Amino acid sequence: MIHPLLALIGWTLVVLVWVYARRIPAMLRLGLNPQVFADKRNLAKLPADVRAISDNYANLLEQPVLFYALCLGIQVSGLTDMLFVVLGWIYVWLRIAHTGVQAFGNRVMLRFFVFAAGTLVLAVMVLRAVRLVFNF
Repeated sequence: MIHPLLALIGWTLVVLVWVYARRIPAMLRLGLNPQVFADKRNLAKLPADVRAISDNYANLLEQPVLFYALCLGIQVSGLTDMLFVVLGWIYVWLRIAHTGVQAFGNRVMLRFFVFAAGTLVLAVMVLRAVRLVFNF
C-alpha cells in the first residue's frame, strides 16, 4: 500500500511545481504585483487555464487525505494484499487522469465521471477494510 500512497504524494508535488510554473509567468505577463494575491479572491485575475491547475492542486489535498489514511491503516494492520494494492493504483491513476482532464480543457462532466470513479474505488477500499477489520 505504500507504493500507491507515495506515488500520489509524488504526483501532488509535481502538480505543485506545475502550479507555480504556470502562475508566475502569468502574473509577470499581466504585470501583477504578487502581493495582490494575499487576497485569494484576486486569483480570479489569472487566466482560467492557470487557475484550473491550481484548483486541481487543491483537489489533491482534499479527498486523497482519506486515501493516505486508509493506505497507512491497511499497511499497519497487516491487511495489505494484491487487491488492495491494485485498487490503490487504480485510485492513483484516476487522480492523475482527473488532473489531466482539469488541466487540459476542463470538461466538467468528464472530470466529474473520473472523480466519481475514483470515489467509488476509494469507497470499495474503505468497505473492504471495514469488513476485514470487523470480520463481517
